[in-house]
Amino acid sequence: MAENISIGSTTPDNLIVGCKVPILVKGLTILAGQGTLVRGSVIGIITASNKGKLVAKASVDGSQVAKFILADAVDTTADVVAQCYESGEFNRKALTFAAANTAADHEDSLRNYGIFLNDSLSY
Repeated sequence: MAENISIGSTTPDNLIVGCKVPILVKGLTILAGQGTLVRGSVIGIITASNKGKLVAKASVDGSQVAKFILADAVDTTADVVAQCYESGEFNRKALTFAAANTAADHEDSLRNYGIFLNDSLSY
């Protein structure tokens, strides 16, 4: 008789909510000094360095424009290359922004770059 062996597990995080828009990923250099950024963090790009930073509407260095979503958590003790989603359909409630920022603040910008936000029911 065959034995069932557990080789791992996963916990759904409700980040991805649809498949109408292709999910594309891209490697980006994330700027050091931001602590640990979690999966689902929304990233803007600093114009001068072309490095990613947690999006903040008050920034004036280019990173105020939301363009990407982190695919995995990253430790930014030093600059790090991370996989980011550059298109797809995502749950607005599963995204992380800088303090005082919301999905509504950045939804139009994300849409312009191929990222669409929807609501998702929790499991």
